[in-house]
Amino acid sequence: MAQVFDRSSNALARAALILTGLIVVALGVALNQLQRSPWVTKQGQRADQPVPFSHRHHVEGLGIQCQYCHVSVEKSMYAGIPPTKTCMNCHAQIWTNAEMLKPVRDSWATGQSLQWIRIHDLPDYVYFNHEIHVNKGIGCASCHGRVDEMPIMYAENSLQMEWCLNCHRDPVKNLRPTTEIYNMAWAGPSSSKPVWCAETGKLAPTAQSVSCTTKDPQSGNPEMAFMQGGPIEQHPNAASQTSNGISAHGSGVQMQPEALAGAGQTMSDVPPMAILPASYHKFTSQQALGTYLADKYRIRTPAELQSCEVCHR
Repeated sequence: MAQVFDRSSNALARAALILTGLIVVALGVALNQLQRSPWVTKQGQRADQPVPFSHRHHVEGLGIQCQYCHVSVEKSMYAGIPPTKTCMNCHAQIWTNAEMLKPVRDSWATGQSLQWIRIHDLPDYVYFNHEIHVNKGIGCASCHGRVDEMPIMYAENSLQMEWCLNCHRDPVKNLRPTTEIYNMAWAGPSSSKPVWCAETGKLAPTAQSVSCTTKDPQSGNPEMAFMQGGPIEQHPNAASQTSNGISAHGSGVQMQPEALAGAGQTMSDVPPMAILPASYHKFTSQQALGTYLADKYRIRTPAELQSCEVCHR
């Protein structure tokens, strides 16, 4: 009986198997890169919004705070998109006839909301809570990038699961004092710019359990606390003291980003009672500060954060 296949068929079969394997591997690598590419994640893409809103102009130029527009960022799952009324608080008096603001005026006149395109749009199956991240020391810039330097808003990070897990595996690298949450220029402590932190002793939410300052407490009066980079004397019989109209009992924070200077002006919360300078801990690295804040803010360990029980109770 004649041989059906030539002897060279064995070599051809082996080559075909190897080539098929290489094609499968190459296809897998290509799909993996595609899944992480800006074409899928939309990183760096500027959406065609109904109004070309410039965060750089409003935040860096005018000094408007994040919370003025995103009012629910500290108390809700969502940061919130500002209603037209928020825009008209200013633009009813300035740029009243600007052509680019016509959609805003029409929205105000008709009561129809502007149809903004979401830039940071997570899948419906993802549960993300802004409130817990903001109140546990994660700054806006850690996720959204330097928004104060963006003429047109875009996504700087992928916001994919692996990106989230990289933070949850080592959260200390992104933790900061809660008074610096809205400071886009925050770069962490260093040997030339140390940060001092101390416990306030207050039985309060984590945002008020630690007081941090960029001024050396040892250089001031032992009965001094710090606000806006300067001392405020704490009188034992006084219910509260104010500086520039801000109550020492208040927890309101205002940041004035100075992006071009590479640093932000700090206004720290002041506890009801003065903290002795000896109670402060000096930090010259982000790792040391983050480790301290992770303990004081009661941040879960990486093992706890990645546990199935976090979502599946």
